[in-house]
Amino acid sequence: MNAKAVEAIIFTLVGCMLNNIFLEYIIKLDPAAGHLITFCQFLFIALHGFIFTSKFGTVKPKIPFQDYLILVAFFYITSVVNNWAFAFNIPVPLHMIFRAGSLIANMILGIVIIKRKYTLEKYISVLLITGGIIICTLYSSKEIETEAPCVDCDVNVQNVNNKATADHFFWWVIGIVLLTGALLMSAGMGIFQEQLYKKHGKHPQEALFYTHLYPLPGFLMQFTSLVEHAVIATNSDPFKVPVLEVEIPILWGFLLLNVITQYMCISNVYILTTECQSLTVTLVITLRKFFSLLFSILYFKNPFTLAHWIGTIMVFAGTLMFSETHHSIKALLLPSKQAKVKKVDKKDKLNLFLIIAIRFF
Repeated sequence: MNAKAVEAIIFTLVGCMLNNIFLEYIIKLDPAAGHLITFCQFLFIALHGFIFTSKFGTVKPKIPFQDYLILVAFFYITSVVNNWAFAFNIPVPLHMIFRAGSLIANMILGIVIIKRKYTLEKYISVLLITGGIIICTLYSSKEIETEAPCVDCDVNVQNVNNKATADHFFWWVIGIVLLTGALLMSAGMGIFQEQLYKKHGKHPQEALFYTHLYPLPGFLMQFTSLVEHAVIATNSDPFKVPVLEVEIPILWGFLLLNVITQYMCISNVYILTTECQSLTVTLVITLRKFFSLLFSILYFKNPFTLAHWIGTIMVFAGTLMFSETHHSIKALLLPSKQAKVKKVDKKDKLNLFLIIAIRFF
C-alpha cells in the first residue's frame, strides 16, 4: 500500500467523522437546513475544482459532458434528499444506519439491471443488513409513537398531544420513504459510475469537480429554502473565533467547518477508489460510519436501546461479511502448508495488517 493510499485512509476517517459531528451540530440548531448544507458543500467543491482541477477552465475533461449528465442527476438527487430527510424527524443515528444499507440496494439493482449473480454468503450478509435496518427502524418508530403522551393532562391537552404525535410519526414515515429512494438512487449511481469508469478510465478529481459543478443550477428550485435558512444562520448566536478574535454567527461557523471536512472526506474517498482494492474502501467507509455512530450516541446523547445495538451490530457484521474481510484474515493466518491454494504475498500481508490495525485503533 503506497503512501498516497495510507494518507487517503487517514483523511477519509478523520474528515468524514468530523463532518458528521459538525452536521449534527447544525441539525440540532436548524433541522430543516439540509438544502443549505448541500448547496454550500457543492459550491465549495465546485470552486475548489474550478481553480485546482480545471485550472480556471483551461483543462478539458477526459469524460464527455453528456456522459456526466446521468451521473450528475443521480448524485444531485441523492445528496439533496439525504440531507433533506433530517427535516422529517429522522435522527442522525438512524440516518447513518439506514445509509449503511447501500449494499442491499446495490445487490438488488445489480441482479435486476446487469444480471449479476452472488454467492450464498453474499445473500446471508444482505439479510443481516436488512434485518438490522428493520430492527433499528421499528424501534425508532416506537420511540416516536410514545414520545408525546401526557399522564396528568386534561382530555383536550391529551388530544392535542396525540395529534402532535400522529403528525410527527407521519412525517417520520415520509423521511423513511425519502431515505429509501435515496438509497436506491445511490446504488444506481454506483452501477452507472462503474460502467463509466470502465469506458473512460478513472479520473477521481475530475469526477469530483464536475459532479458538484453541473448540479449547481438545480439549487434554484430551492432558492426560497436557501434564503430562509441563510437568514436563520445569520441570526444564530454569535461565536468568537479563537486567535482571530472576531465574532461570527455560530451556524455559519459550523457550516464552514462542515463544508471543509466534507471536501476532505469525499475527495479522499474518490482517491481510495483508484488507489486501493474495493475491500479496503468498503472497510474504511464502514469503520467511518461505525465510529461516527458511536460518537453521535455517546457525545450527543442520542437515544439508543439494546435493540438499536443489536440492529447496528447486524448491519456492520453483514457489511464486513459482504466485503469478505474474514476470508482475507483467514488467508493471512493460515500456515504456509495450508495456504497453497490461497497464497497471500508480502505486499498483501502488509496491506491487511494496516487494515486490521486501523480497524482496532
